[in-house]
Amino acid sequence: MTDNSLSTLLQSGKFVITTELNPPKGTELAPMLERAESLRDVVDAFNLTDSHTARMSMAPIAAAHLLLDRGLEPILQITCRDRNRIALQGDVLAAAALGVRNIVTMTGDHPGGGDHPDAKPVFDINSTALLQSLTGLQAGSDMSGADLRGSPELLVGAVVNPGADDLDREIGRMEEKIEAGAAFFQTQAVYDAGDFEGFMRRVEGYGVPILAGCIMLKSGNMARNFNANVPGISVPDAIISRMDAAAASVGSRRRASAEITAEIIGDIRPMCQGAHIMAIGWEALIPEVISSQ
Repeated sequence: MTDNSLSTLLQSGKFVITTELNPPKGTELAPMLERAESLRDVVDAFNLTDSHTARMSMAPIAAAHLLLDRGLEPILQITCRDRNRIALQGDVLAAAALGVRNIVTMTGDHPGGGDHPDAKPVFDINSTALLQSLTGLQAGSDMSGADLRGSPELLVGAVVNPGADDLDREIGRMEEKIEAGAAFFQTQAVYDAGDFEGFMRRVEGYGVPILAGCIMLKSGNMARNFNANVPGISVPDAIISRMDAAAASVGSRRRASAEITAEIIGDIRPMCQGAHIMAIGWEALIPEVISSQ
């Protein structure tokens, strides 16, 4: 797929930088597009989230297409939470028809924790089965075995948690995803380069690019919440102390967060193929983080 710039970059050996954009809850896309445009020269591709954390927002296909129109590289996130296998396959074909080729598959957060807690979850298939279905679509048939009239050309990725409590199980699931067609991975947030190195040593023979997740911390309390409530994220005490010391103002917290993120990326850079920066509203700091490398 020589015409796919993300695919080309992942094969080139360049340290790839991706980030996330959340489509709006509504139709006003200008702020999201302006944010993407401001990162044109520092970010290689943009994940468009699929109702992130089960909070309803515009379907990401439209936003991904509009990024393409501006010469920016989108990555479409697709979760299994809200649609059955018919709708999932149909959405992928629709995205491909609009020129969107990069996809990251994930199971998705349960709607009980989102802004429509009474919504019925679907979870007809899991992320591995979704990967298998996308491999089938590229080969020319749907999950029922019916032939397609034209098949999509895709670069399909998945997610992995290098800090999972049961790392053997997580790596086993990663192997299944690779067998199902995952061509690259983005990870859960990494804060300890030593722990991440241990994970990378175990999977280095798999031959797929891995982009390490980096969530920019807003405060010490955010870090403590991660440690208490988010499986697979472990923020060291030293980082929490740095964020606590910067608590006096938003400006000082932004500076500390950018410095910490830049240091983490610098530490993990020799171990993996890129970084996936989740700035959560602080995207304006990403150029500073990258220029520090």
